[in-house]
Amino acid sequence: MADLSCLTILGFAFLTFNSGMAIYRSNGDAGSIVFVVFSYLNLVALFTCLRIYKDLDYHSPRRQTIKAAVWTLTSILTVMFSYKVAEIMPLAVKIVVWAMAATTTCGGFYAFFIHQDKPYRPVPAAPEAPALRRDGTN
Repeated sequence: MADLSCLTILGFAFLTFNSGMAIYRSNGDAGSIVFVVFSYLNLVALFTCLRIYKDLDYHSPRRQTIKAAVWTLTSILTVMFSYKVAEIMPLAVKIVVWAMAATTTCGGFYAFFIHQDKPYRPVPAAPEAPALRRDGTN
Protein backbone atom coordinates (compact mmCIF):
# COMPACT_ATOMS: atom_id res chain seq x y z
CA MET A 1 0.00 0.00 0.00
CA ALA A 2 1.31 3.43 -0.91
CA ASP A 3 2.52 5.84 1.73
CA LEU A 4 0.13 8.47 3.01
CA SER A 5 0.78 11.97 1.71
CA CYS A 6 0.77 15.09 3.86
CA LEU A 7 -2.43 16.19 2.16
CA THR A 8 -4.14 12.90 3.06
CA ILE A 9 -3.06 13.21 6.68
CA LEU A 10 -4.23 16.83 6.76
CA GLY A 11 -7.59 15.81 5.28
CA PHE A 12 -8.11 13.10 7.90
CA ALA A 13 -7.06 15.49 10.66
CA PHE A 14 -9.64 18.00 9.41
CA LEU A 15 -12.32 15.29 9.16
CA THR A 16 -11.55 14.09 12.68
CA PHE A 17 -11.55 17.64 14.11
CA ASN A 18 -14.80 18.48 12.31
CA SER A 19 -16.45 15.28 13.55
CA GLY A 20 -15.27 15.98 17.09
CA MET A 21 -16.71 19.50 16.93
CA ALA A 22 -20.02 18.15 15.60
CA ILE A 23 -20.21 15.73 18.53
CA TYR A 24 -19.32 18.50 20.98
CA ARG A 25 -22.00 20.81 19.54
CA SER A 26 -24.66 18.08 19.55
CA ASN A 27 -25.36 18.83 23.24
CA GLY A 28 -25.58 15.14 24.08
CA ASP A 29 -28.21 14.30 21.44
CA ALA A 30 -27.67 10.56 21.01
CA GLY A 31 -29.10 10.49 17.48
CA SER A 32 -26.73 13.22 16.29
CA ILE A 33 -23.73 11.58 17.93
CA VAL A 34 -24.51 8.21 16.34
CA PHE A 35 -24.97 9.91 12.96
CA VAL A 36 -21.61 11.71 13.19
CA VAL A 37 -19.70 8.66 14.45
CA PHE A 38 -21.22 6.35 11.84
CA SER A 39 -20.57 8.87 9.06
CA TYR A 40 -16.96 9.28 10.20
CA LEU A 41 -16.34 5.53 10.32
CA ASN A 42 -18.07 5.08 6.97
CA LEU A 43 -15.85 7.73 5.35
CA VAL A 44 -12.69 6.19 6.83
CA ALA A 45 -13.75 2.77 5.52
CA LEU A 46 -14.61 4.27 2.12
CA PHE A 47 -11.24 6.00 1.76
CA THR A 48 -9.48 2.81 2.85
CA CYS A 49 -11.37 0.75 0.27
CA LEU A 50 -10.60 3.30 -2.44
CA ARG A 51 -6.90 3.17 -1.58
CA ILE A 52 -6.93 -0.64 -1.67
CA TYR A 53 -8.84 -0.63 -4.98
CA LYS A 54 -6.37 1.79 -6.54
CA ASP A 55 -3.41 -0.36 -5.49
CA LEU A 56 -4.86 -3.67 -6.74
CA ASP A 57 -3.74 -5.24 -10.00
CA TYR A 58 -6.29 -4.76 -12.79
CA HIS A 59 -6.89 -8.52 -13.05
CA SER A 60 -7.10 -9.18 -9.31
CA PRO A 61 -10.19 -11.16 -8.23
CA ARG A 62 -10.49 -8.86 -5.17
CA ARG A 63 -11.37 -5.86 -7.38
CA GLN A 64 -15.05 -6.85 -7.62
CA THR A 65 -15.32 -7.33 -3.86
CA ILE A 66 -13.70 -3.98 -3.12
CA LYS A 67 -15.82 -2.33 -5.82
CA ALA A 68 -18.96 -3.72 -4.14
CA ALA A 69 -17.76 -2.40 -0.77
CA VAL A 70 -17.14 1.07 -2.27
CA TRP A 71 -20.61 1.14 -3.82
CA THR A 72 -22.23 -0.04 -0.58
CA LEU A 73 -20.42 2.54 1.54
CA THR A 74 -21.25 5.39 -0.84
CA SER A 75 -24.88 4.28 -1.04
CA ILE A 76 -25.14 4.22 2.75
CA LEU A 77 -23.68 7.73 2.97
CA THR A 78 -26.07 8.96 0.28
CA VAL A 79 -29.09 7.55 2.10
CA MET A 80 -27.93 8.87 5.49
CA PHE A 81 -27.36 12.41 4.27
CA SER A 82 -30.55 12.37 2.20
CA TYR A 83 -32.47 11.38 5.31
CA LYS A 84 -30.95 14.25 7.30
CA VAL A 85 -31.70 16.78 4.55
CA ALA A 86 -35.22 15.48 3.81
CA GLU A 87 -36.03 15.58 7.54
CA ILE A 88 -36.21 19.39 7.49
CA MET A 89 -37.69 19.96 4.03
CA PRO A 90 -41.27 20.33 2.81
CA LEU A 91 -42.85 17.34 1.07
CA ALA A 92 -42.11 18.46 -2.51
CA VAL A 93 -38.41 18.93 -1.74
CA LYS A 94 -38.30 15.63 0.19
CA ILE A 95 -39.47 13.86 -2.96
CA VAL A 96 -36.77 15.58 -5.02
CA VAL A 97 -34.08 14.74 -2.43
CA TRP A 98 -35.05 11.06 -2.34
CA ALA A 99 -35.33 10.91 -6.14
CA MET A 100 -31.81 12.32 -6.44
CA ALA A 101 -30.53 9.82 -3.86
CA ALA A 102 -32.15 6.92 -5.73
CA THR A 103 -30.79 8.16 -9.06
CA THR A 104 -27.29 8.52 -7.64
CA THR A 105 -27.35 5.07 -6.04
CA CYS A 106 -28.76 3.35 -9.13
CA GLY A 107 -26.37 5.27 -11.40
CA GLY A 108 -23.43 4.17 -9.27
CA PHE A 109 -24.58 0.57 -9.46
CA TYR A 110 -24.88 0.80 -13.23
CA ALA A 111 -21.46 2.43 -13.59
CA PHE A 112 -19.73 -0.05 -11.28
CA PHE A 113 -21.36 -3.36 -12.19
CA ILE A 114 -23.35 -3.23 -15.42
CA HIS A 115 -21.51 -0.84 -17.75
CA GLN A 116 -18.67 -2.58 -19.56
CA ASP A 117 -15.60 -0.60 -20.53
CA LYS A 118 -15.01 -0.89 -24.23
CA PRO A 119 -11.41 -0.85 -25.42
CA TYR A 120 -10.35 2.48 -26.85
CA ARG A 121 -10.10 2.44 -30.61
CA PRO A 122 -8.98 5.68 -32.19
CA VAL A 123 -11.05 6.85 -35.13
CA PRO A 124 -8.96 6.62 -38.31
CA ALA A 125 -8.12 9.97 -39.79
CA ALA A 126 -9.89 10.96 -42.97
CA PRO A 127 -7.71 10.67 -46.06
CA GLU A 128 -6.24 13.95 -47.16
CA ALA A 129 -7.75 15.55 -50.21
CA PRO A 130 -5.34 15.93 -53.10
CA ALA A 131 -3.84 19.37 -53.32
CA LEU A 132 -4.99 21.60 -56.14
CA ARG A 133 -2.53 23.04 -58.62
CA ARG A 134 -2.16 26.77 -59.03
CA ASP A 135 -4.33 26.67 -62.11
CA GLY A 136 -7.21 25.06 -60.09
CA THR A 137 -6.93 21.54 -61.56
CA ASN A 138 -5.79 18.30 -59.95
